[in-house]
Amino acid sequence: MTSHDDHEAEPEVTGSDATRRLVSLLDLEQLDTDLFRGKQPDTVRQRVYGGQVAAQALIAATRAVGPEFHVHSLHSYFLLPGDYNVPIIYDVERIRDGKSFATRRVLARQHGRPIYYQSLNFQLSEDGLEHQDAMPEVKGPDEGLDLVELMQERGADDGLGKEWAALDVRWLGSSRYGLDPDPLHPSKAQVWIRIDGRLSDDPIEHLAAFTYASDVSLLGATLAAHDVDAQAVQMASLDHTIWFHRPFRADEWWLYDQWSPSAGGARGLSLGRVFTQDGTLVATTAQEGLIRPRTR
Repeated sequence: MTSHDDHEAEPEVTGSDATRRLVSLLDLEQLDTDLFRGKQPDTVRQRVYGGQVAAQALIAATRAVGPEFHVHSLHSYFLLPGDYNVPIIYDVERIRDGKSFATRRVLARQHGRPIYYQSLNFQLSEDGLEHQDAMPEVKGPDEGLDLVELMQERGADDGLGKEWAALDVRWLGSSRYGLDPDPLHPSKAQVWIRIDGRLSDDPIEHLAAFTYASDVSLLGATLAAHDVDAQAVQMASLDHTIWFHRPFRADEWWLYDQWSPSAGGARGLSLGRVFTQDGTLVATTAQEGLIRPRTR
């Protein structure tokens, strides 16, 4: 993957077949200037996984900026459920080109209708003041539980296990199970995640793979304070935001420290901090979603 307009051949990827399929999924076919088509995975699920659309839109936007610019934030809205039976068309709009910053907006369409919007801001690299939150004290990835296996045991897989095969997700616990009570944050969850295979050294590939994975379990943090199973709640992402602070490899373990500051009106808000194993804060995420209790 590359941010150049002259798109080169996909770099070789080692690792599992699932990781190769993920890298292929996140590559796009260019139809015209700033117009791209995204492929779909082999899945039994009914609607497109939100992380896939966000990651493909990110790739489309990076193809419409110079290689000297680096994405530092993206903000997105999920408008309609995506359909796995047809490709997704990504239309990039060049909003602003400044000396230090550039802005792009991506519209994803299916069946002639918008299903997703994403706005991204890019910046030239420069030095400045630095500080960061400290990483919380947590168990290591080897002490976590396989999230997909947990979902399958609880009958909540619905095909995501196959679709997430390129991800290694180790669940550490939530406010209801495994984590110590925190009066300031009553609804928390923590997981370790990495791409289960080796990616190339292309930073765009790591950003896209991380964006794909950033939708995993984030909205679930809104349920951590409540005695309710996910199957009893209608859940859907409404928006998704990522701030990229520092470069990192998505194929090495990163801690997803999640908490929900508020839920109400059948919606829940989740925030996430992303730390590498050495304690570096590399990204922050936010997502609001529908969490509507099912009536039957």
